[in-house]
Amino acid sequence: MNKIGEAQVILKALGLPVQQQNEMSALTLLALCNVKEDTSWVNATRSSQRITKEIMAFVNENYKSQTPYAPNTRETFRRQVLHQFIQAGVVNYNPDDPTLPVNSPKAHYSITPEALEVIRSFGTSAWDGCVNQFAVNYNLLRDKYSAERDMHRIPLVIEGKEYYLSPGAHNEVQVAVVEEFASRFAPGGKLLYIGDTEDKNLFMNEAELEALKLTITEHSKLPDVVISDDKRGWLFLIEVVTSHGPMSPKRVVELEEFTKDCPYGIVYVSAFPSAREFKKHFDEIAWETEVWFSDTPDHMIHFNGDRFIGPRR
Repeated sequence: MNKIGEAQVILKALGLPVQQQNEMSALTLLALCNVKEDTSWVNATRSSQRITKEIMAFVNENYKSQTPYAPNTRETFRRQVLHQFIQAGVVNYNPDDPTLPVNSPKAHYSITPEALEVIRSFGTSAWDGCVNQFAVNYNLLRDKYSAERDMHRIPLVIEGKEYYLSPGAHNEVQVAVVEEFASRFAPGGKLLYIGDTEDKNLFMNEAELEALKLTITEHSKLPDVVISDDKRGWLFLIEVVTSHGPMSPKRVVELEEFTKDCPYGIVYVSAFPSAREFKKHFDEIAWETEVWFSDTPDHMIHFNGDRFIGPRR
């Protein structure tokens, strides 16, 4: 039996579903353990690896007889292999930095120490005992690693209920928008929508959105945060920018179409963590929109100068 076949046997023993006992899954396991065709399983190692730069590169370099994996298969590795490995307690997600957001380019994976112990025992007299112990500890492992990630989630209280956003700079700024921006520039405002990198519809006040004639469908291109100011008749549409996506002219046109029937005046805001991040996107920002930095929450920049803040229409 070659290494791919042996890896498939190991995956079955670790409790992975049949769909995750295929060739791609086996090659992923081999990469994460740094096991080449001539490497003994007892010499398997544990290291943090990114999908494209380490896992896929290892597979394409060391298992050339297999079909090479192109960069556009990255999402297949993530969604159909690594996601299930994490759920099975076989892989840790972002062990070096659990605060990384879900879509971070620095996202990385490593074999859990418990799974590595089983893998190293393959072909030895300790194999059956290690497999049985891993099965006994499965729920404990899953809960343990889930709890470690939950420790870094970001709390946000909305209408008296506590929500938890996934870790990362993007969600840190989103929380600052709700807690700091709204209190200063939309006092008395009402949060109608906020998404999350793991849950697009983390909070949505559908009744209020419908009352403002904002029809939400699966394909609606909502901004990151929506806040209504009923007293002034304003609707704040806020894009949080930690890597891309300020209120560009194209984005404003999209949102104008989305809000064309809304009776409120629209205020477009690009929220940045700092002026440093803002400088990277300066040329993309549309005129007659606002810019806010979460690290200096008392100040706002208006793009144009003929007025400070208020609706474009």
